[in-house]
Amino acid sequence: MSTTKQLSVGIIGGSGYTGGELIRILVNHPKATIDFVYSTTRANTLISDTHQDLLGSTDLSFTDTINPDVNVLFLCLGHGNSGTFLSENQFNDNTKIIDLSNDFRLKADRNFIGKSFVYGLPETNKNAIQSAQAIANPGCFATAIQLALLPLAASKQLNNEVHINAITGSTGAGVKPSSTTHFSWRNNNISWYKPFQHQHLGEINETLSDLQGSSNQLMFLPIRGDFTRGIYATAYTAFEGTLEEAYKLYEETYKNDPFTQVSKKEIHLKQVVNTNQCFIHLHKHDGYLLVTSIIDNLIKGASGQAIQNMNLMFGFDETCGLQLKNSSF
Repeated sequence: MSTTKQLSVGIIGGSGYTGGELIRILVNHPKATIDFVYSTTRANTLISDTHQDLLGSTDLSFTDTINPDVNVLFLCLGHGNSGTFLSENQFNDNTKIIDLSNDFRLKADRNFIGKSFVYGLPETNKNAIQSAQAIANPGCFATAIQLALLPLAASKQLNNEVHINAITGSTGAGVKPSSTTHFSWRNNNISWYKPFQHQHLGEINETLSDLQGSSNQLMFLPIRGDFTRGIYATAYTAFEGTLEEAYKLYEETYKNDPFTQVSKKEIHLKQVVNTNQCFIHLHKHDGYLLVTSIIDNLIKGASGQAIQNMNLMFGFDETCGLQLKNSSF
C-alpha cells in the first residue's frame, strides 16, 4: 500500500553498528522521518556524540521513552532480546516491525504474541514482504550465501555437497569489544570460528530446502578478517551445465532485483562496501561451479536490507533512499 505521508520511524537500540547505519540512511530517506531512537544507556545524549559522523546531519538525542504509534519500528537489539522487548512494550496494531536480530528468522520462531514474522530476503520473498506486518531481517552471512546459491536451489541443481568459505569484517561482531575484535588482536591477523556450525546455517538451510525440495549439505567455514566491513563469500559445488548456462540462470533469476548484480568480471570487496548491493561472479572448473558473492555486512547484510524491506512493505520504490556511494579507494 503506497502512501505519500512521511513514515514515522522508531529505532530500538540505536547506539550499535546496525542502529548507526539505520540512522545514517534514514536521515536522508525521502519518505521517512525518525521519531525516536531508544537507548537506555545513552538516553538524553546527542546521537551525534555516539555516531560522530552524524554531526550536522541530525540534532536528535537518544531517549528512554517510546512512541507506541510509529508507523514502523526497527529492532537493533542483541540476539535474544527482541522477543523480550516486544513482550514488555506495547505498540499500535498497525505498527510494522522489522527485527534485525536472529530471534524470528527460523520458521519455528516466526509466530510471536500475535505477530507473524516473514523472512525478509527480498530476492526470494518479495510478495510476502509487501503484505507483511512483521519482518525477520536475514543475517549477514545468510544474505551473502543465500544469494550465491538461490538460483541453483530454485532450479533443483543444488544436489551435492556445497563448500563455503566466507570472510567478514570486524563490525560483524558488534560494537562491544571482545578478545577477537579489538585492534591489537584483529589487525594483521586472520582466524576461523564456529566451523560448520555457524548460527546462520539454520535460516540458510530453510530457504534453500524450500526451493530445492530437499535438505542440503552445507560445509561452511566463517573467517574473521582484518578489515572493518564487508563479506567476501565463495561457494563451490558440482555442476553439470556449462558456465554460459550458469550465467544465464543467475541473470534470469535476478533480472528484477535491483540490488543483486551478476558480473562476468572478477569482483572485489570495495565494489560493494557502503552500498546495499550484492555482486556475484561465476567460475567453472573440472565439473565444479565456483560462486563468489560480496556484500557490505552492515548494509545489505543488515540495515540497508531492513530499509529495502520497509520500502516494499509501504509500497515505495525498492531502491528509495538506498542509492549509496561505494568506497572505490
